[in-house]
Amino acid sequence: MAYFSDAKISDKVYGLIFGKGKIVDIFPDSYYSLMVEFKNGYEVPYTDDGIPGWGNFKKQTLFFRSDIDLCNEEFSPVDKVIAPKKIIKLREKKKLEVRCPSGVWMNAKKVDDEYIEKILKKEKYHLFRKKKDIDKSKTKNKDKQKKTNEEK
Repeated sequence: MAYFSDAKISDKVYGLIFGKGKIVDIFPDSYYSLMVEFKNGYEVPYTDDGIPGWGNFKKQTLFFRSDIDLCNEEFSPVDKVIAPKKIIKLREKKKLEVRCPSGVWMNAKKVDDEYIEKILKKEKYHLFRKKKDIDKSKTKNKDKQKKTNEEK
């Protein structure tokens, strides 16, 4: 049974890409069975499992508002504004993140190219950042500390 199999028109939902929205249409015999209108005016089709017809997402990005827990998502502001040339380099290396209209940071390869181009044309460079990696050296040091503590 799919997540949105019991959805009704005007149900309140939250999308990780566009934020708050509501279901405006249901298409029971179609692959994209829901049409969601978001607060910012975007209308996006979704499958019964909450996968959008926008971007390259393979996982659920749409939830009922009452079910969503945003504790694991990152909404922090950008630390440093990146230069346009650096944005292009990071995008080629697949180490670029984009801030979606909902405020969530997403990998740039998952977000639609049109959206990225639109942001670049408007020179909104504060909506880009270098992908945050877990520092492996810190995790190695923690392992070493655990071993020394166990030996004592």
